[in-house]
Amino acid sequence: MINKNITRRGFAGALGLGAMAALAGCGGSGGETAVDEELKATMVTDTGGIHDQSFNQLAWAGLEQLEAEGDWKVGYLESHQESDYVTNLDKAVDDGCRIIWGIGFAMGEAINNVAEQNPDCQFAIIDSTNDRDLPNLIGVVFRAQEPSFVVGYIAANMSSSGKVGFVGGMKSELIDQFEYGYYAGIEYANKKKGLKVTYQGQYAESFTDSAKGKSIAQKMIQDGCDVLFHAAGGTGVGMLDACKEAGVKSIGVDQDQSLVRTDDKSIITSALKRVDTAVVNVSHGVVDGTIDSGSNVAMGATEGAVGIPDNIIHDGETEPRLPDALYDEALDLFEQIKDGTIVVPDNQEKFNEFVKTI
Repeated sequence: MINKNITRRGFAGALGLGAMAALAGCGGSGGETAVDEELKATMVTDTGGIHDQSFNQLAWAGLEQLEAEGDWKVGYLESHQESDYVTNLDKAVDDGCRIIWGIGFAMGEAINNVAEQNPDCQFAIIDSTNDRDLPNLIGVVFRAQEPSFVVGYIAANMSSSGKVGFVGGMKSELIDQFEYGYYAGIEYANKKKGLKVTYQGQYAESFTDSAKGKSIAQKMIQDGCDVLFHAAGGTGVGMLDACKEAGVKSIGVDQDQSLVRTDDKSIITSALKRVDTAVVNVSHGVVDGTIDSGSNVAMGATEGAVGIPDNIIHDGETEPRLPDALYDEALDLFEQIKDGTIVVPDNQEKFNEFVKTI
């Protein structure tokens, strides 16, 4: 049986940024919130949509968890194009939400603008920041390079051809974290294990074009890549499809994609960003006043906010998809990241320096 109880170390300590009074609900005038007041949270997706098998879906899982607790009423608005961002955020404001979540860095400018225009509403955004030091916006970012480094190390060790690939969504500082963390993990494995694994990466310039993701992956597979990793949202679903059809190994992102795609045996692990846990903890922090309502929060391995899934045995299989020894090495890498022995690069310049020091 699939064990769905993936280890999720708490990171509330990272969120305790000062006991400041939370803002009142949207449309309010500030001050304290009554204990019995209905808590309403709405998230606005980016163009990947609620079923992107990635961070939008995982954020929604966090809101569903809040609702299951009994005190919260939750909902979502899907953005089908970038012009929907402001419209949907304004709808959430009109709906009187306690907290409005924007999902994805592409919404950064829109949510900063809407938050500035609505100072009595509390906003939060995943994968972007409070750029203007607004008192009512919480930016939540992850050190995505850290799990990417570990899965890069895994990819290099699991490759038989000596060629691995990466499919990116849209080129940005955020996706650079995934790409150069992954590439650094490959080079670290090459040095430490005496391997000669080569890297190939390409961007689709979209988070929603699964057909393009599949086409890019198919070309990489034709070139000999036998382990592929993506940071591409819905576009990455196409990469996963290509790997499944070709019978090569793939690595998921954000959530454990092997549990979403239960019939896909190609997925050997995933680079987790615990977006669902962040949504739950920040939402609680806004209400109980343990989080600064106008702040930026960064989370990584030290806070237990990133990782890889437990090395489970899936239904119909007799062994975990990673060798136990390699899984243990991966966990040890996270410990070295936590204690500062390994500082993972998040861009090309830092990557170039990192490889010189291995």
